[in-house]
Amino acid sequence: MSLQLTTSAFTDGDTIPKKCTCDGADVSPELSWSDAPGGTQSFALIVDDPDAPGRVWVHWVLYNIPAGAQKLTEGVGKEPELSDGSRQGRNDFGKIGYNGPCPPRGPAHRYFFKLYALDAKLSLKAGATKSDLERAMNNHVLAQAELVGKFGH
Repeated sequence: MSLQLTTSAFTDGDTIPKKCTCDGADVSPELSWSDAPGGTQSFALIVDDPDAPGRVWVHWVLYNIPAGAQKLTEGVGKEPELSDGSRQGRNDFGKIGYNGPCPPRGPAHRYFFKLYALDAKLSLKAGATKSDLERAMNNHVLAQAELVGKFGH
């Protein structure tokens, strides 16, 4: 068994619905996971776009998701710290929380939703960047799951 990540919003490899993008309400999709390894102390999530012009564009950084959690509901709030103790980082729009796909006109971009099962709770303050999170996660990742959605204009 290995960590699995799914969403009811789209099938892996398919189009992300408009409501989860800047063309719609820009709400985060529902995400569910299963088969976390024993010893998991927290989860972290990074959503990014490797097809953005010039560099990988970060859309969401979320960490210290409780070990017992198995899902995120649609439309996670944009507060630095959520009621369950999860903390949100700063995305490349310069904002806290989720900002969905918003590519320039052209071919569809791929958006990678990467969930990490960690053997520790991280001591990062809210507002951390993707690189802060990746440094903090170093040597703590027990398992990783990935889901890819596409979106273009």
